Order: sequence, then structure tokens, then C-alpha cells
Amino acid sequence: MEEKILRTGKNGMAVLLANLLVLAAGTALLVLGIVYESPLVVLGILIDVLGWIPLLGLKVLRPQEALVLTLFGNYVGTLKGEGFYWVNPFCSAVNPAAGTKLGQSGDVKSDAGDKDMVTGYNASALSKKLSLKVMTLSNSKQKINDCLGNPVEIGIAVTWRIVDTAKAVFNVDNYKEYLSLQCDSALRDIVRLYPYDKAPNVDTTGDGIADDGSLRGSSEVVADRIRQEIQSRVDEAGIEIVESRITYLAYAPEIAAVMLQRQQASAIVDARKMIVDGAVGMVEMALERLNENHTVELDEERKAAMVSNLLVVLCGNRDAQPVVNSGSLY
Repeated sequence: MEEKILRTGKNGMAVLLANLLVLAAGTALLVLGIVYESPLVVLGILIDVLGWIPLLGLKVLRPQEALVLTLFGNYVGTLKGEGFYWVNPFCSAVNPAAGTKLGQSGDVKSDAGDKDMVTGYNASALSKKLSLKVMTLSNSKQKINDCLGNPVEIGIAVTWRIVDTAKAVFNVDNYKEYLSLQCDSALRDIVRLYPYDKAPNVDTTGDGIADDGSLRGSSEVVADRIRQEIQSRVDEAGIEIVESRITYLAYAPEIAAVMLQRQQASAIVDARKMIVDGAVGMVEMALERLNENHTVELDEERKAAMVSNLLVVLCGNRDAQPVVNSGSLY
């Protein structure tokens, strides 16, 4: 199904005024027919009864709105562009997702604020217009196992818009629900390729070579792969995926505490490694300065004792308690 743009003029106001004049004329004929007991009564009644039908063809579109029209089941075209239009009054607008509410930017209004004052029904649900604006879909967080089998919770925000109204309306049953389901499915397929954090011997690109890709460290790459995966699935629905972003990422609650201890242990090991490297460098510098200045001559045993004492002082968690030797050097 290919989109067809209706090139009808914005003549809604002219048709409205002309129709009002016809209805006024019909009312005048009805009154004259009653007063003069003339057959004009029948003509006036017909004009007043049938004269409202052309009013059904009046359509008002705001910027970035479209209306998909069918005539007796056949697709006749799409109205695009703001203005006051008049179309065949027997045409009907089609939008199967008109009453669908998702967690997205276009559906955040409250039901109480959208209800019509006369009918009591939700005004946005009754409208058959399609929005061509850029909208953001934010599905609920999902629990997915990464490539190492660790359960993680992740959420994404997908920015999208309709680019082909005919495909959106006729190729899928409900384009909003279709997009939401495809986002969930694509998210699962991509997240399963990555570990939460960097892991050895993991190939995330599929080229057979291990890399450093991860959900936490390669969020931009992961988000772009998710966007491409969703786009490949929603092309048939006439939807363009503008951008996708990871909005939430964390370990699942059942393993979060264990993984936190693991990260803490890794941080402690890295810190200890840095402390030891610095302490060894300071000991080497101290021995070199003593030898250069000939401050004191130490044999190998005394050097070993000095190195041991310095490392204990520099690498210890608490302040050292010095022991002063008041005796001889040996």
C-alpha cells in the first residue's frame, strides 16, 4: 500500500458559507410554503433535511496532522498540511490506533482533561487524525539475561514518527501496539549479545574477535544497534525511528547485592595494586638516595629489613607505630 496525497484545495470555508446560504434558503422556502400553502414546503423540507450532508465533508487539520480517507472501503488518499478542507462527505477517516494509549509523549494527557463536555467521551480517542510529529515511546523496564546469563533490568526511550500514513493504517492492525512490541523484541535480541560490564573472550559484534563491548561502557553503540534493529522491523508500518536511548540500566534485584560486592572487591584490588606500585617506587627511590649520598652503608640483610618496614608503613591501612632503636646500629 503506497501513500497518495490528496491535492484538494483548502476550500472548506467557501463550502461552509455556501451550505449555510442553501440551508437558509431552504428555511425561507419552508416558511413561505407554510404561509402561502404552497408546494414550496416540500422543497424547503428536502433542502433542510439533505442540506446538512455536505457539512460532513468539512475537515480541519492543524500543523503536522494527516487524515487517511476511504470511500466505501477503498483508499482514496491522505490529507496533509494545515487548513480547512472539504472532501467527499461520504469519505470516512481511518485510524485504528486512535484510542490506543501508550507511555509516550503524545499520550501523557489525563483522561479527565481530554473528555468532551457534551458527549463525555475522550476527545483524543474519537479523533481519527494521525500525528506526524516526532514522538517518544518509553516502554516499561524489562528483565533480560545478558550474554553471560546475568539478569539485568533495562529501559529505553524510542523517538519515532510516521512517514507513510497508508502503510501505518493499512499494513498493520495497530501501528502503536506494533511499534511497542517490536521495541521490546529488538531490545531483548540486542541486550543478549552484550555483557553488563566488560568481560574477557566475549564477541559482541559477531566478527569472531573478542572485544570490550558492554552495556554499561558502550551504551551509545548498543542504543544505535537497537535503533537499527527496530527500524528494520517497522519499515513495513511506515514508521521512521529517529533515535533510541537507554534510560535505565541496572542488575536485577536478586543479584544486585552480589554484583555490588564483586565491584567493591574489584575496586579494592585495583586500589591495593596502585598503593603497592607507589610503595615499591618510594622504597626504590629511598635506597637509591641512600647509596648516592653514602648516608649509611647497609648490607643485604639490613636492606631487606628496611624494605620490609617501609612496605608495611606505606601499604598499611592504619598509621604505623614507630619503634625507636636507641642502641647501636647493629
